Amino acid sequence: MSPQTVFAPWDDPHEKPLIQFRNVTKRFGDFTAVDNIELDIFEREFFALLGPSGCGKTTLMRMLAGFETPTEGTILLDGKDIAPIPPNRRATNMMFQSYALFPHLTVRDNIAFGLKRERRPKPEIDARVDEMLRLVQLQKFATRKPHQISGGQRQRVALARCLAKAPKLLLLDEPLGALDKKLREETQFELMDIQEKTGTTFVIVTHDQEEAMTVASRVAVMDHGKLVQVATPDVIYELPSSTYVADFIGDVNILEGRITGQDDDRVEIAWAEDQPSIHAKARVALAPGSTAYFAIRPEKIAISATRPETAPNAVTGKVLDIAYLGNISTYHVELPGGQVIKAQSTNTDRMAAREFTWDDTVWLGWSDAAGVVLER
Repeated sequence: MSPQTVFAPWDDPHEKPLIQFRNVTKRFGDFTAVDNIELDIFEREFFALLGPSGCGKTTLMRMLAGFETPTEGTILLDGKDIAPIPPNRRATNMMFQSYALFPHLTVRDNIAFGLKRERRPKPEIDARVDEMLRLVQLQKFATRKPHQISGGQRQRVALARCLAKAPKLLLLDEPLGALDKKLREETQFELMDIQEKTGTTFVIVTHDQEEAMTVASRVAVMDHGKLVQVATPDVIYELPSSTYVADFIGDVNILEGRITGQDDDRVEIAWAEDQPSIHAKARVALAPGSTAYFAIRPEKIAISATRPETAPNAVTGKVLDIAYLGNISTYHVELPGGQVIKAQSTNTDRMAAREFTWDDTVWLGWSDAAGVVLER
């Protein structure tokens, strides 16, 4: 796939999905874990199921793998209902968080395990294992046991073992959860590279927003068994469909108010006593007097010592707290009415040269297109 090619099969009405969830519900007694899901996943996608614990994402994956069966609805793989097919006969493979490597087998034998179970010819197995070792760059570690390699290398062995049988679909259940933050970030890019090289469809379950936003072509945000929004990472971040999605993905200010005026796509939102109305662009028509929520990311808000002259929105307050994160600083600014707004700035200067500190009076400004207006 060339850099100029835009990979977006979900926007092409002629593309047929690899996976189709059709009105899929899963109940455990009185508890509904997955609630009437409709979802298409396409070939070569790196698809992320994202949500807090108990939202239904793992149950959805286990139904794909064959470890659970839907209470209602149908799951199609390549157009065929997979319900009657046992897990070991599905064109899928699953990689668990624990990796589940055999401690007594070498790296090579761990990768070859599934192929040997299928009684494939030895030359074919050897060639395929060599190919997998090259793919995950572990040729030098082929004769080592799992305890003799690092956590990141064990993760790659588990991935190679899953890919050795060339599944149409690889399911990854919190695959990087056991790694430390720095190694996890490095491994995310390795996963993306391997997925692109093999062309295998990956579906990953994670509660780590950053991980989902980094690796996935599309993200499905789940809550209480339902799909709340399914979109590309940039749309999920910039145009969340609800306050739940806005709040779950990244850092955000959510200001509640009511619509006091609308002119075409521009609205005015009254949100706090003694504060000017928010001027914003809205994607939907909102009735005057109706409740609205204005969500704006901290990095979209400029912080300055004087009132910004050109910003359509400007408020003043006092620096209550500062979170220094190295590359950026987040300022918690308390307004006269007690509301707190977070603004971020890039730390282009060293600490001693920074402009603002605790208790400083500052101005916050943002454009009318910086945030998103939501109904719920």
